[in-house]
Amino acid sequence: MNLRTRLAIAGGSVVAGALVLVSVVLYPAVNANLRNQMDKALIAAADQAPSVAAAIKAKFRDLDGEPDFPTVPLGIGNTQLQIVPGPVEIGPSTRFVDITARDVAVADGTAGAYFRDAVYNGVVYRVYTAQLPEASGTLVRTAIPESDPAPTLRELAWLLAGSTVAAGLLAALAARLAARRVLRPVHQLTETVELIRTTGDLAIPIPADSRDEIGRLGSAFAAMTAALDESVGAQRRLVADASHELRTPLTSLTVNLELLSENPADAQAPLLAAEALGQAGELTTLVNDLVDLARYGQAPFHTEDVRLDLVAERVAARAARRAPQIEFELACAPTLVHGDPDALERAVANLVDNAVKWSPSDGRVTISVEAGILEVADTGPGIPDSDLEFVFDRFYRSPAARAHPGSGLGLAIVRQVAEAHGGTAEAVPCQSGALLRLELPTCVDHTES
Repeated sequence: MNLRTRLAIAGGSVVAGALVLVSVVLYPAVNANLRNQMDKALIAAADQAPSVAAAIKAKFRDLDGEPDFPTVPLGIGNTQLQIVPGPVEIGPSTRFVDITARDVAVADGTAGAYFRDAVYNGVVYRVYTAQLPEASGTLVRTAIPESDPAPTLRELAWLLAGSTVAAGLLAALAARLAARRVLRPVHQLTETVELIRTTGDLAIPIPADSRDEIGRLGSAFAAMTAALDESVGAQRRLVADASHELRTPLTSLTVNLELLSENPADAQAPLLAAEALGQAGELTTLVNDLVDLARYGQAPFHTEDVRLDLVAERVAARAARRAPQIEFELACAPTLVHGDPDALERAVANLVDNAVKWSPSDGRVTISVEAGILEVADTGPGIPDSDLEFVFDRFYRSPAARAHPGSGLGLAIVRQVAEAHGGTAEAVPCQSGALLRLELPTCVDHTES
């Protein structure tokens, strides 16, 4: 069952249900109103009883000339009127409904007038019993068959039932027609998504013209496919770049190993083995860099408050032990940032290692930290202005850098870590050497007084 049909059924059901509720309220209300009108008619007929009694006295006389009240109810329209002269006695009546003790009490004036339902000759009557005005001991009873309003109620019941069914069907039809128009954007969106799934082309535009919920859904799909397209493109570029970078060391490693296997006693064997080990190390470094690049870019990481200045000091101390010929100069002010301590330390270490690699044997590396900005400067040959915007790209290596070892991913990892923490990484133009900057959002240090 499609969505349009479900909406049509829902619309028809709502309207039909509402009319059923109206019918449930209206039918008893009309029934009560008709019954109230019937009671009023009975009271009005009873109020006419004195004039009827006077007419009876003038018309009906017994053998002695006294008025003789007939016990048979008189028909006044659809109302039956019966006058029971006193003394009123309890007992069955062959003329009309039986006389009860309450009727006797009403005739005597000890009980008030009342209504009741009674059956006479198989007909249900609504009976009103009262004392004849100005005639103590005399009873007047008026009655109307309860079947009189029944045709009206039946017609009302059929009308309500028919209206409910017809309105429900019309509402279902109208809901289906409206749903067809309202759901047209959903149909277009579904067709576009199915086309994307079939073709695999994430660049297909997704319609998102309206500002309602459907438009928001289309915009969300468009943003999702754009992000997915960018992610897939980044993955493809990463695979292509990685395969290109892996091809050279793998080829060299394979050649060296083949030479070793062909002539293990060759005098060049130790040199070939050393080169093979070095190339294996480069491959290990490259693979580790690829893993870190993917981890910092996609996977969630643990975050906490980190003293960036202390991280820089630890990294500088390790670098000084590995490169004692380099002079390290630190200018680190207390700086607190929030992030992954391992990722931040890796980023700072990559910046420092890059500076050490490009510095001469008697060079100097300067590290400064202040207000969330970490800068690493070296006294190497510097970066050409044309290369400044590319140094943080994956596998980018300038012509001068190709003679140095490295995977070309160290600075790309720095930028990935920076962006994952809401910061930036850039190469700053300078007159001598290179200056690389890592900027991160800071937070308040609650440990300082």
